[in-house]
Amino acid sequence: MTISGWPVDERPRERLLQHGPEALSDAELLAIVLRTGVSGKTAVDLARSLLARFGGLRGLLAVEQRLFCEAPGLGPAKYAVVRAVLEMGRRHLGESLRRETVLSSSLVTRRYLTAAFRDRPREAFACLFLDVRHRLLVEEILFEGTIDAAVVYPREVVKRALFHNAAATILVHNHPSGLAEPSLADRDLTTRLTEALALIGVRVVDHLVIGDGHIVSFKERGWL
Repeated sequence: MTISGWPVDERPRERLLQHGPEALSDAELLAIVLRTGVSGKTAVDLARSLLARFGGLRGLLAVEQRLFCEAPGLGPAKYAVVRAVLEMGRRHLGESLRRETVLSSSLVTRRYLTAAFRDRPREAFACLFLDVRHRLLVEEILFEGTIDAAVVYPREVVKRALFHNAAATILVHNHPSGLAEPSLADRDLTTRLTEALALIGVRVVDHLVIGDGHIVSFKERGWL
């Protein structure tokens, strides 16, 4: 039986409209995005099999296009839809962050950075450049490296801070290993960047290291 033949109060789309998206399971939400199933499977059945195949929503959303399209019933069109949904979620968090003072919205900031950095396969280093009221001017990924390390040049960070006329910045980088604990190299880099930016009157407010479900703050550790 297709979903259109189900009782109305059991169809994912109708349940979402009546009860809100939070009432739906991961499979039901994914089924709405996929829209159609395949021969012998409804969209919900297909969604359940995909979540099992890739280890849940996070695994599905992080999988590369080739592996995604190898799954039965999937192809470039559905991959594009899923990636678009993911990007809209990230941009929504980013807009929420821009409407508030970054330092007073630490939960929003951390949610956004986790969504943006946690599943990157390579280490990336970014700066959140802030104005004098610590509102976000722009977020820039300045360096990307191998899975082990990114080469960060203080000169380039200073140039970008001057370009944006920033008054302060929050440094951010991820650890693809999943372990958020900062290394000695991370601490040394933070010291060098703090000193270089201080010469142009830009304050380093924090350095956040993104791991798998955990963020380490240099400020909270008392290192800044």
